[in-house]
Amino acid sequence: MILAVSLSSFAETPVKKHGQLQVIGTQLCDQNGQPVVLRGVSFGWHNIWPRFYNKGAVKTLATEWNASVVRVAMGIQIEDNYLENPEFAKQCIETVVKAAIKNGIYVIMDWHAHKMHTQEAKQWFGYFAQKYGKYPNIIYELFNEPVNDSWESLKAYAVEIINEIRKYDANNVILMGCPHWDQDIDLVAASPIQGQKNLMYTVHFYAATHGQYLRDKMVQAHKQVPIFVSECAGMEASGNGPLNMEEWQKWTDCMEAEKISWVNWSLSDKDETCSMLLPRAKATGRWTEDGVIKAYGQHVKDNLLKYNR
Repeated sequence: MILAVSLSSFAETPVKKHGQLQVIGTQLCDQNGQPVVLRGVSFGWHNIWPRFYNKGAVKTLATEWNASVVRVAMGIQIEDNYLENPEFAKQCIETVVKAAIKNGIYVIMDWHAHKMHTQEAKQWFGYFAQKYGKYPNIIYELFNEPVNDSWESLKAYAVEIINEIRKYDANNVILMGCPHWDQDIDLVAASPIQGQKNLMYTVHFYAATHGQYLRDKMVQAHKQVPIFVSECAGMEASGNGPLNMEEWQKWTDCMEAEKISWVNWSLSDKDETCSMLLPRAKATGRWTEDGVIKAYGQHVKDNLLKYNR
């Protein structure tokens, strides 16, 4: 047992293994140009579940759940959001980012909005890139789930934010959402953003709602543009209802076959299917008490242990 613990302390972390990520063609690759698939967990909205934004939770996801990436969902809506309380948001996000760097995993900084806030996003990503862009752990997600914005307006938004990030960080990967809750990836494939490197586009799915039609659309689009599934889960798009294990496995098989990275939603404790933990779960991780990880969370953990070998 002592030997196992000793060996685990020297285990190769995802960032040590893959290094500076890059996009080659439509594929996320490591520093040597070899394909990479990241798999991990998204934290819930920082302004609703700030208690989980701590180094213990990150360490547990990295070392016990085998996540190679975590995603911080910086809320731009609902009360106490970043626009209303920016210092608290920075504190939450930076705590997780620092812990991810320490544990050698990748971290997605998600601007968790459904409406466009160009100047505020530009200011935040500029700050974040200037402070953390030197670390290969960092991935930027510019816009979570646009709803009513056209792809042309989203392209203009993305270019403005990308240009700000690239003032300070020339290399780290950037993710950009697409119209209609990250469903209309076909619009992106037909007219991708030009002149930018290490840029990927996000698709989101909830397996009990989104079936073969969206998988087909994603696979077809993946022939033209690089795709990253930055949010997904096994239940309905509402975040509730029963898990559809058959459809969820079809999605997983599809993403693995396409070498598309995926992140499951979410590390939270709400009374809904997509929250991975019960309210009595400790904020700081481990989650070894009987039943404190809900059924969905246990499936996520099992999948991470299975696929992130």
